[in-house]
Amino acid sequence: MGILQRSALLLGLLVAGSAAAHHSFAMFDQSQRVTVKGKVTEFQWTNPHAFIQMSVTGTDGKAEEWSIELNSPNNLRRQGWKSTSLKAGDEVTLVMFPLRDLSGHKGGLFIEVTLPDGTVLKEAAFSGNRGPVNVPTTTPAQ
Repeated sequence: MGILQRSALLLGLLVAGSAAAHHSFAMFDQSQRVTVKGKVTEFQWTNPHAFIQMSVTGTDGKAEEWSIELNSPNNLRRQGWKSTSLKAGDEVTLVMFPLRDLSGHKGGLFIEVTLPDGTVLKEAAFSGNRGPVNVPTTTPAQ
């Protein structure tokens, strides 16, 4: 096998690996928007997706840990975010698409957050009247 063939094979493997690494957003119910108020416990500025960990008081009065998935730090930076945009201890109001199954753990896909000073940070992909993101669509049976 020549160097060109080996290079093409390596490139193909790299592309296939990165494509397989990205997941669908089908686990989130994008027909619902849930708003929670709570305290940021951690802001993870990590690839491939940033996360907000927060403590929210549940309906039973007990603290629940929520994990909210965001876009990649690179995309967030282009939208005006910084790794310091959220800090542990910040009291925030957060809007998300919830997980379809909240029985195992609480979480969702980030839409927007209102910071203690009133600043609102949003996910550009969900601004406006766009439909669900990265969710397979099916045609109803005839």
